[in-house]
Amino acid sequence: MKRIVVVGASAAGLAAAETLRREGYDGTLTLLGDEPHAPYDRPPLSKQILSGEWTTQQLPLRPYADLDALHLDLRLGVAATGLDVTDRTVRLADGSQVPYDGLIIATGVRPRRMPGDGGAHVLRTLDDALALRERLTPGSRLVVVGAGFLGAEAAAVAWRLGAHVTLLEPAPVPLAHAVGTEVGRMLSQAHLDREVDLRTGVTVTEVTEDGVRLADGEVVEADEVLVAIGSLPNTEWLADSGLAVGDGVVCDEYCQAARGVYAAGDVARWNNPLFGTWMRIEHRTNAAEQGMAAARNLLAAPDARKPFAPVPYFWSDQYDMKIQAYGYLRGHDEVAVVDGDLAERRFVAAYRTGERLTGVLAVGMPPKAIRTWRQAIAGGTPWTEAVTATGTEAA
Repeated sequence: MKRIVVVGASAAGLAAAETLRREGYDGTLTLLGDEPHAPYDRPPLSKQILSGEWTTQQLPLRPYADLDALHLDLRLGVAATGLDVTDRTVRLADGSQVPYDGLIIATGVRPRRMPGDGGAHVLRTLDDALALRERLTPGSRLVVVGAGFLGAEAAAVAWRLGAHVTLLEPAPVPLAHAVGTEVGRMLSQAHLDREVDLRTGVTVTEVTEDGVRLADGEVVEADEVLVAIGSLPNTEWLADSGLAVGDGVVCDEYCQAARGVYAAGDVARWNNPLFGTWMRIEHRTNAAEQGMAAARNLLAAPDARKPFAPVPYFWSDQYDMKIQAYGYLRGHDEVAVVDGDLAERRFVAAYRTGERLTGVLAVGMPPKAIRTWRQAIAGGTPWTEAVTATGTEAA
């Protein structure tokens, strides 16, 4: 293998490139990125960058000296527009083509849009965060459409900066589909306690010049609007490639999408054998871990590859709450508080799917409080064994 191309100068893409070099690959290594910036960290965009606590100099994942040490053919500010798996070439927006012997796709996701939101903010790139930060002044009115983790984090930062925040969510309880109804209500209360105007069960039909219009015709006025209604995997450039694409690049348990083609990070959809279900995980830790796994499997002999079977991890900072979670919480059948107290916003909640423990979520707890639970999830611990003698309380 003389030439490997990594499409996506992301956390997953950089982790793949670093792993390839670390594993001894010394051929040509091309890293492509559609943004003009060198690979940078995205979680701080809705936290430290939006709040102004960090400068842009603190965001890069690696200093340029470390990138230089990888001896990359680094091409930034040019997007991939097509893939020919027969000729093994990637087509670029500038009209050029890059041949490959091995390919790793790490093109990530983009924000979902809604009708008329041309003047609204989204929050995915450094430029997005800087543009919104400039507009969040004391007394300004911000409407956030979508009370998921990203919308909640942005609302918390805007409130801290002195903006008047309205948070609009179509579900009766924000995040209930992911964390459960009672945990969702507890997280929602943190907004209400700070007089954020949280409205649930409302549908936004369009962004207007004055704010947003609801399904009942009401216009919620705002100086700025942030649309945070989820994301879409960046797979359009693969439309004629012959790769299976469905809510991401479809891969096997080794992260392989086709012969010599692997995918990693937010764009990859694979069957996680630890949970026996298809996943596409949009979390920073998974991006790095999957980038490393894809790189190792690309280089390995077929019988030496290892399935990618992680216990996913994510975190969120909202107001004074540190939220951490391990496992796969979606589609759970039961939630139980196994440590602490929901009312005090200091607890660990365990999640059951079928007959086994599949996830835990902690708020206001030290990391060690949930590390043992991670091990229990990885071990496929039966639910009855996991919660025995914990004094559990349904949530």
